[in-house]
Amino acid sequence: MIDLRRARDTWRGWDVTIRDLPLALLLFGGSFLPALRDHVTQVGDLPPRPFDAYAAVLLVVLCAPVAVRRRWPAVSLALVSLGFLIGELFSYHFVAGAALPIAILSAGAHLAHHRRVTIAILSTVYVALAITLDRFGSTEGFAGFGLFYLGLAISWGVGSWLRSTRATEAERRRLVAEATRTTERERIARELHDVVTHHVTAMVVQAEAARYLTATPDRLDETLTAVTDTGRRAITDLRHLLDLLNPDHGTETPTPSIGDLHSLVEHTRRAGQPVEFTETGTPNSHNGSAEFVAHRVVQEALTNALKHAHGQRTTVEVHYRSQEIAVEVTTDGSGSQAASPGGSGRGLTGLRERVSALGGDFSAVHHRPDGYLIRARIPTGTAS
Repeated sequence: MIDLRRARDTWRGWDVTIRDLPLALLLFGGSFLPALRDHVTQVGDLPPRPFDAYAAVLLVVLCAPVAVRRRWPAVSLALVSLGFLIGELFSYHFVAGAALPIAILSAGAHLAHHRRVTIAILSTVYVALAITLDRFGSTEGFAGFGLFYLGLAISWGVGSWLRSTRATEAERRRLVAEATRTTERERIARELHDVVTHHVTAMVVQAEAARYLTATPDRLDETLTAVTDTGRRAITDLRHLLDLLNPDHGTETPTPSIGDLHSLVEHTRRAGQPVEFTETGTPNSHNGSAEFVAHRVVQEALTNALKHAHGQRTTVEVHYRSQEIAVEVTTDGSGSQAASPGGSGRGLTGLRERVSALGGDFSAVHHRPDGYLIRARIPTGTAS
């Protein structure tokens, strides 16, 4: 059985000249068939001249340029028009005369420069041909010549419409590609912010704490080890992000999920932040992007707690529901050091955009006089 899709892809992979060659051969061969002798494209209605050697040469001039109608539309149109002009002046009428509207349509679709000049030249030559044929005794009349010209004009118009449609589609694809690149840059920027800010904040807090532990070597060594581990994790996460920029990158790069929350919380505790972590419900294996966004919400909230309320109690609650994941992070701030969660920083703004993209709700507000509360409701799109 023939694989039609494979055959179509193979056909499209060939050069346009090869793909247009069968049409040129069809017009050439059809002109020799007696059954088609009465189905010709001609103007002037003059008595036809018998088929002879000159007619064969003229057929080559008419048909061969059709093979390059898309590669060199101007050349194709000029040669086909010349062949048609000579054929009509000497009363050679062929099926291959259909090459003229085909060449005009192709020029309308593919000719890039001097389009108006081309139309003016063709129109002038046609008027001269009509006048000449009329003097040769043509019975076509003004209406007949006008109708034939209208048919050629329609051919050009169809080609121009195809050209416009193709240009519109190309512009649409360009805009889509540009929007995709912009979205991807913004996504990578958010990822870099999430990874770098969290890890570097933890390292800074741990390094600051180490300054006061010189009298207790065991705790100093433990803190410095934590700094080293945090640095290694930062390098690993950055490598994963940089892999996304690699053209050969596949789909095997892991992404954060709910399952990583325990290690995230433990890592924050090692940085000196008391965190109470609570989970209710059962994670769904098909939560997909919802798990990723939930992980980022918790990560950003813990990063803010380390930066602006270091040492203050932080509560993380994650609830798995039938069609959503609910995240709530509460931090008891320290008054003057508490950050305003409603600001326009990249972190919280990026989280709000991510949650909204999934159709969820996100809020970051002051909680009690000296703390703040981050809430997120993230739809999973599946029912458990």
